[in-house]
Amino acid sequence: MHVLLAASELHPYSKTGGLADAVGSLGRALARSGVRVTVVTPFYRGMASRMGPVTGTPWRFDLLLGGEWVEGEFMRVREESGMEVWFVRNDPFFDRPGLYNEGQHDYADNAARFLFLARAALLVARHAAVPVEVVHAHDWQVGMLPLLVHHARIAGGWHGAPRTLFTIHNLAYQGGFASQAWLLSGLPWSWYHLESAAHGGGVNFLKAGLCLADALSTVSPRYAREICTPEFGCGLDGVLRRREHDLCGILNGVDYAEWNTTRNPALPHAYDSADLRGKALNKAALQREMGLAEDASVPLFGNVSRLTDQKGCDLLAQALERMLPGERMQFALLGSGDPVLERSFRSLAARFPGRVAARIGFDPGLAHRIEAASDFYVMPSRFEPCGLNQLYSLRYGAIPVVRATGGLADSVVDARDDAASATGIHFHEASVTALHWAMRKALALHASPEAMEHYRLNGMNRDFSWETQAREYVRLYGEILHGP
Repeated sequence: MHVLLAASELHPYSKTGGLADAVGSLGRALARSGVRVTVVTPFYRGMASRMGPVTGTPWRFDLLLGGEWVEGEFMRVREESGMEVWFVRNDPFFDRPGLYNEGQHDYADNAARFLFLARAALLVARHAAVPVEVVHAHDWQVGMLPLLVHHARIAGGWHGAPRTLFTIHNLAYQGGFASQAWLLSGLPWSWYHLESAAHGGGVNFLKAGLCLADALSTVSPRYAREICTPEFGCGLDGVLRRREHDLCGILNGVDYAEWNTTRNPALPHAYDSADLRGKALNKAALQREMGLAEDASVPLFGNVSRLTDQKGCDLLAQALERMLPGERMQFALLGSGDPVLERSFRSLAARFPGRVAARIGFDPGLAHRIEAASDFYVMPSRFEPCGLNQLYSLRYGAIPVVRATGGLADSVVDARDDAASATGIHFHEASVTALHWAMRKALALHASPEAMEHYRLNGMNRDFSWETQAREYVRLYGEILHGP
């Protein structure tokens, strides 16, 4: 089977969030399982130092975008896993400080940039030496790709065109542009309609994928159900309900080669489920590193996050305001985002020295150390398509306290649902009161060493590896290929 993955970011070459991790890890797991994998992704600024040797001579091409010819080239790298990456190079489009924006302002030509990417991926799919059987497009940036393949199959004479799968990583980001963006697609205006990319008087890249892909998936079973409702559907729930039988949820996985507690250069002390002594040593080390009072007995809560309302960071700040004056606890934060939220956590750290530490910024090594040191990891997301930090927390023995939404509900087991298999604590309402209650429940759990160990060992022994999740995608690809 030959599968082409198309995405706007790919770890370790480019990354703004979980999309890069998911696509990179999935592609490599598929390749290791024997699937032929080609990935098409942009060549951004600074990527040359992260690439391996380029294979062969770059393939140069021209695309007509909105009446102007635009030059590009492909550079190929074959990784050790067997996955082949085709980097799409166009320096005016991709040699920029950011992937999508600067200073939280989107690039004005994002429609052109990512239609160029989608159309370049179509070229690779059409001219691959080994025919591509499935084109798997990820998120709005390549949402037009299933439409382009469909048009080539129906109107362009592409006999034996591949089947298409479109994966939604976060429905809140849709790629909406003015209707003139349609000119960049190279498609006739007769294909611009409500069962295509037309939406609200403009062009919606994500909707194009929802309407024209042969099958749809998202990154957790619960989120697949949630996005078919008005509450979580972001204005596209009607489209999703019409395609509900073509939609499935497959939970993202974890790269345990990177996220491990035994051979991890970011951690000062190794440990695992058979010997937890190193976890206590990591807790003491983090307390010293972040200026918290060194105390093995105090419950330590952690959070590593983009500081946004979606992640419920405002709820977390307010819950801490309520708890810190009267509870014996510590809190460690790593994150950046909304300046108002950054100030809130800095203020807490200033007012509760030795009990709250807030590091504003990005530090991959510190993210590992917070996970390894924490007794509890708090994720109060208003919605969460999958979430990865709760999966890291489970392996690191940090008991997740999560809002029961999306992938958080799918991956964390509450004792009220299954006491024998419990791995964390759920709360349901997106409110300060509900989060406060759940964190107080965590404090009560901490008072019982036996219960803490039960939850920890359950979580550390769960398997969310990409090898397991890749098998689900192979099964889905087979269904798509043999479907109607």
